[in-house]
Amino acid sequence: MLGSSSAALIGLLFVATSIHLGEVVSNPGFRVRNYNQTLYLLTLLVEAVLILVPQPVPFLGAEIVALNFAGLWFPVSTTYIFIYKHRDDIHRGGMKMSRAIPLTAAYLLGVAGGIALIQSSRWGMYIVTVSYTTLLVTVVLGAWSTVLGMEQRLWEVEQREKAGR
Repeated sequence: MLGSSSAALIGLLFVATSIHLGEVVSNPGFRVRNYNQTLYLLTLLVEAVLILVPQPVPFLGAEIVALNFAGLWFPVSTTYIFIYKHRDDIHRGGMKMSRAIPLTAAYLLGVAGGIALIQSSRWGMYIVTVSYTTLLVTVVLGAWSTVLGMEQRLWEVEQREKAGR
């Protein structure tokens, strides 16, 4: 169920991005957010596939740990870039700590769940499920925020054009 929701959201994100392609391309913050949201959803899709593949639980745990460590790189590197290198882009729709913290926490929970699976703990899949759901909800809210921001910018342009006439 969660894997199919990730796949559907990837498709919807592509549609929303293509509808507002001009706005996404012209705004570095929106461009990075759409790119990262796609990566987050792809990690969720891969995690769902790994869970569905029949294999020993410790192997699944190792794969989930590796995938979540790789996924952890996205919010950490993006936060670093926006805080230390591109501070101006933060105000134009870039990375916010309100998105970085739950994304980072979700990936860390995924690592903890994978470690629990390696140790054959019964709680491992519950922790992975909380991680997965947290990441999915954060990405959905981030995508909504991105689309809302793009629509708000288009509305502001229209209002300026009307006032200029």
